[in-house]
Amino acid sequence: MQVLSTIDSLQDLLQDWRDDKQTVALVPTLGGLHDGHLCLVGMAQNNADKVVVSIYLNPAQFSENEDFDSYPVTIESDIIDLQKCNVDAVFIPDTEQMYPDGWRFDYRVGDLSSILCGITRPHFFDGVAMAVYRLFEIVKPDIAVFGEKDYQQLFIIKRMVGKLSLGVHILSHSIVREKDGLAMSTRNNYLSVEQRAIAPELSAALSRAKNSYQESKAINNLSETIELELSDRFDVEYVEILDANTLKQITDKTTQIAILCAVLLGSTRLIDNKIFWR
Repeated sequence: MQVLSTIDSLQDLLQDWRDDKQTVALVPTLGGLHDGHLCLVGMAQNNADKVVVSIYLNPAQFSENEDFDSYPVTIESDIIDLQKCNVDAVFIPDTEQMYPDGWRFDYRVGDLSSILCGITRPHFFDGVAMAVYRLFEIVKPDIAVFGEKDYQQLFIIKRMVGKLSLGVHILSHSIVREKDGLAMSTRNNYLSVEQRAIAPELSAALSRAKNSYQESKAINNLSETIELELSDRFDVEYVEILDANTLKQITDKTTQIAILCAVLLGSTRLIDNKIFWR
């Protein structure tokens, strides 16, 4: 496995691969890797000849009151984990490599940045889009793999790829969960022992809501029911039930439903979702 920090060294390696007609998959990460990230790596390996994992803690997607300075930085252990997975290359750029003087990114996410997570994090998705676009520009992958836990982010990236004709095939991996149902997340490390015992109640509530809908096909008041149930243990930021293919209100043409939520447990923000056929 090669660990690279400059664009020139990475692109030299990529050119060698392409000269051999090998396809390339990219797995973008912020670092702080866990088994959920490694599942993305496995999906990438199953769909391309070579895999690049990027580790870049992107300041553009953090606001002043968020956890950029305290976000877990575990580069050494991340590299060990990726080496065990037989990743071909790890790209760890600094901000000068990512956003050199004179580089511009004029794309704006638009309406999708003002719903769901965008209500409290209006800066977030433009920052994500900028970093992902830049990585696509550097790596020019055939495939990129993202997790479905960040469903709105996945949706926004797919739309950007289509609008800008980037030619990258986006694959998504289902949410990877702990044995008790909690969606794996680097931020789970912030939870106290007591909070960690409470956290699985989030996914349990969403599972009950999914089952309730599938039994009754009744959507009215379901989001309010979920929010009321969660509010005993969590500070609820939002609960929404939307068309999974549009992130708009459900209509007669809806084929897939998304139950999406964000909550605070103490100061730790948790997101989760259930995506299922109607």
